[in-house]
Amino acid sequence: MTAGGRERVRAALALEVADHPPVSAWGHFYDREWAVASLAEATIAAARRHRFDFVKLQIRASCFAEAFGAAWRYSGSPTEEPVLIRAGGATAEEWRRIAEGPSSSGPLSDQVAVLRAVGAELGPEVPVIQTVFSPGMVAWFLAGRDTARLAGLVAAEPELMAAALDTIARMLASFTSDSIEAGAAGVFYAVNPLADTTIVTAEEYRRVYLPADRSVVAAAHQGWFNMLHLCGAHINLELAAELRLSSLNWAAEEAGNPGLAQARDRLGLAVAGGVGRHSPLRLDAGEMRAAAGAALAETGRRGHLLTPGCSSSPWSQVRPDVVDALVGAA
Repeated sequence: MTAGGRERVRAALALEVADHPPVSAWGHFYDREWAVASLAEATIAAARRHRFDFVKLQIRASCFAEAFGAAWRYSGSPTEEPVLIRAGGATAEEWRRIAEGPSSSGPLSDQVAVLRAVGAELGPEVPVIQTVFSPGMVAWFLAGRDTARLAGLVAAEPELMAAALDTIARMLASFTSDSIEAGAAGVFYAVNPLADTTIVTAEEYRRVYLPADRSVVAAAHQGWFNMLHLCGAHINLELAAELRLSSLNWAAEEAGNPGLAQARDRLGLAVAGGVGRHSPLRLDAGEMRAAAGAALAETGRRGHLLTPGCSSSPWSQVRPDVVDALVGAA
């Protein structure tokens, strides 16, 4: 009997497999993400074109920082990421304002509207998960995506930054609840770049950032399909054990990272990944079939959502025939 996307995902989360592993991929539509209708249309078209089993909503990455006064603009090219105008969190004075709360709800309301539109069009058999950045990742955006600047602020103003991270977490928890109410099956909870233990040690992460994570993740448990994304190399695998979302996504091929079956068996969690976001997605359908086949052989297909280990952006440069080969492999 042929299963649907929802059934395939539920089987994978239970560390089993339905008729085949669920499969999906995602990347930024840099030219389409500035309006609700255009981003929803692009997302729906990609999901239908490739017959994805689930959709990870790829919202405008700057939206969370925009809620606190940061500003980006469209680069003018679908292949270039947005251009920073104002980070909003370069100084302690700016962080005192951030700690008081968001200045605008519009950027986040737009992303909930995109989710509602995509979910309504694709229907319940294609689960849609909302992208939610961790408070530390939002703080990194507000610091101009400068890890040294963020680290300096945390060291110089620990109480202020703790208060600001708590404020950001409350906003993200509300956004998470709004998204699930609008039809999200759960969230894609992204930790970047602070999941890399060469940037922030596991001990420091636990002390500085984990308390804020917990309050956001508590809201995510209203949903049934939640994915933790640990970005980069040398990932802090302890976060997966601490936060206990229902699946884990990371780039297994990057330095210092565990393999798919290794992490699944150690944590007792479904794993999402298996192919690189650049290679083979932009190279060759044959290479994709080989890479996907090797990943599925490693896990025995059990508890495995077949995806890239990270966003394949810009989506305009991802070859459709290679994505089709990914889906075909599953």
